[in-house]
Amino acid sequence: MTPDLLKLLRSVDTPTVCNAIETAQGKRGFDAFTRGTMLCSAPDAPAIVGYARTAKIAAVAPPTEPPEVIRERRMAYYRYMAEGAHPSVAVVQDLDVPQAIGAYWGEINTSIHKGFGMSGALTDGVMRDLGDLPDGFPVVAGSIGPSHGFVHVREIGTEVTVHGLRIASGDLIHADRHGALVIPDDILPRLADAIETLLRTEKIVLEPANRPGFDFAAFEAAWTAFEKART
Repeated sequence: MTPDLLKLLRSVDTPTVCNAIETAQGKRGFDAFTRGTMLCSAPDAPAIVGYARTAKIAAVAPPTEPPEVIRERRMAYYRYMAEGAHPSVAVVQDLDVPQAIGAYWGEINTSIHKGFGMSGALTDGVMRDLGDLPDGFPVVAGSIGPSHGFVHVREIGTEVTVHGLRIASGDLIHADRHGALVIPDDILPRLADAIETLLRTEKIVLEPANRPGFDFAAFEAAWTAFEKART
């Protein structure tokens, strides 16, 4: 991923990238995206873009392993998050879903991950401290709650599933208030052109639709030009 592509990806929303991937692939049917409604701690912030650093947590019940094992895994988790290639995104599956109660993503934890230089977090679990989360580190989460419960790390670097989306460590993530997706590696060389093409062709309909006097005749002409530009 080039610096120019990274800048472009951060400037557009996740639905645009979802459509652009289909443009790059030359067909409909791309399905590597989250399902259902997710919540974003900073809905007006730029999109989260980066390579996934994956983990699994649980919080409803206390851990059954010895405290020293839990602490060692926690430190291994933070080392793993800190040492990943940038840009990076923390992607954490909560094993308690749909009964998740442990707000892993609060003021302290988000500040730690931001300090590591990470771009944001994606989780099907819980976030809190919404008025105190640091700027520049959006969290896209499954829910909001007040408690951290008995939150502890269960797995590090394994494949996770967040709102129906399977994510492996190292996958390229794009996420915002709409949800998240995994960008296929093979379309990266064509993705910038696909995004620019998509934005350009959308204007064929959007510009007339926003002018005074827009009617069916104007729509029909714009839509004909729009379909021609897409083929």
